Amino acid sequence: MPSHDTRNTLSITDNRTGRQYEVDVLDGDVIRAMDLRQIRVNDGDFGMMAYDPGFTNTAFTTSRITDVKGGKGILEYRGYPIEQLAEHSTFLEVCYLILNGELPTQAELDEFVHQVTYHTYVHENVTTILQGFRYNAHSMGMMISTVAALSTFYPEAKQIDDPDVRRAQIVRLLAKMPTLAAYTYRHHKGLPYVYPENNLSYTANFLNMLFRIGGREYQPPPALVRALDILFILHADHEQNCSTTAMRVIGSSRPDPYCAMAGAMAALYGPLHGGANEAVLRMLVEIGTTDNIPAFMESVRRGERRLMGFGHRVYKAYDPRATIIKKAADEVFEVTGRNPLLDIALELEKIALQEEYFVKRNLYPNVDFYSGLIYQALGFPVELFPVLFAIPRTVGWLAQWEEMVVDREQKIARPRQVFKGHPRRDYTPMEERG
Repeated sequence: MPSHDTRNTLSITDNRTGRQYEVDVLDGDVIRAMDLRQIRVNDGDFGMMAYDPGFTNTAFTTSRITDVKGGKGILEYRGYPIEQLAEHSTFLEVCYLILNGELPTQAELDEFVHQVTYHTYVHENVTTILQGFRYNAHSMGMMISTVAALSTFYPEAKQIDDPDVRRAQIVRLLAKMPTLAAYTYRHHKGLPYVYPENNLSYTANFLNMLFRIGGREYQPPPALVRALDILFILHADHEQNCSTTAMRVIGSSRPDPYCAMAGAMAALYGPLHGGANEAVLRMLVEIGTTDNIPAFMESVRRGERRLMGFGHRVYKAYDPRATIIKKAADEVFEVTGRNPLLDIALELEKIALQEEYFVKRNLYPNVDFYSGLIYQALGFPVELFPVLFAIPRTVGWLAQWEEMVVDREQKIARPRQVFKGHPRRDYTPMEERG
């Protein structure tokens, strides 16, 4: 039996030239893409590149924030399992953990909560911006615009190499996102804006700004406040997804975090990302009753429709967040009453977990499948669902952005392409065309 080579390298033979190359293997079975550039047929060639549409097998950064082990259905923030955080933590405690790397002491948490609480107000000129939108403008479009506009209110935010300035913007964005979201909702309804209440928790204050009518005190049921807190925890970060990648790519050109985050929110807006739970709810409404499920599932098997809320780019097992959300849904429905769409959802899940067609395709329920039902039970309109994703994901985007800013290995994002267009050709005068 041949001896095992203990060198931590990869040997590559180019069969076109017969040349051999050796590249280092880094931690986690990774090679540096630039090491491939030495592989070339002629000395003047650009060199070898990796072609990877969608970055499905490309690591473009190192990170210490979130670890997703998709094959095992594991999600951890800073090493802490999502199940434990959802059971024991508040959203702002998890925010502190994601931003700082460790769970806070009571004094540290109190100070952090105080900072966020007392930055929830927005400049009155922001309401003028919102009033410029049509009454039926989508909340996410309004949010993206106003977050970008905040850049003009805090011009010092451009000093991104100053850690104190960075942290001030992070606190501001965490604090103001629920306020902006509530204002977009009230704009839809034609209702006056409700200002933040500093004596309420992060999620209770959000619900108060959304649903309080007149001068009457609004007291959201504790079970609903806690359910929303759990949903926010589950959505806080999820490694290098589409919107987080957008945050890092935009941030690599060194703009302020407001502009970078507006771009990340635009990426989240798409139905394949932050709009997925909205698509789930619309699917359940379209199915209508459990009697229509067999015909719907048959159309899925034929490839005519998509089963929204099932399957995940990373998870090849049951999404751990879906398990937690399903339990939270039961607690919410005890307060709000059972959502009639739940029976359809449960039957879809049962079929997907049992039938070979769905099992072999790893079509397990994901975080979007039950979250839309909870949001609907809490009284949120469907159009607000992507916004409800953006509020908690703010902390993940900002933590990833700050990690990128201080990582001196990072450069401005500039991927390569494989050009397949026309070779060089000369301009043809108008009279000679056709």
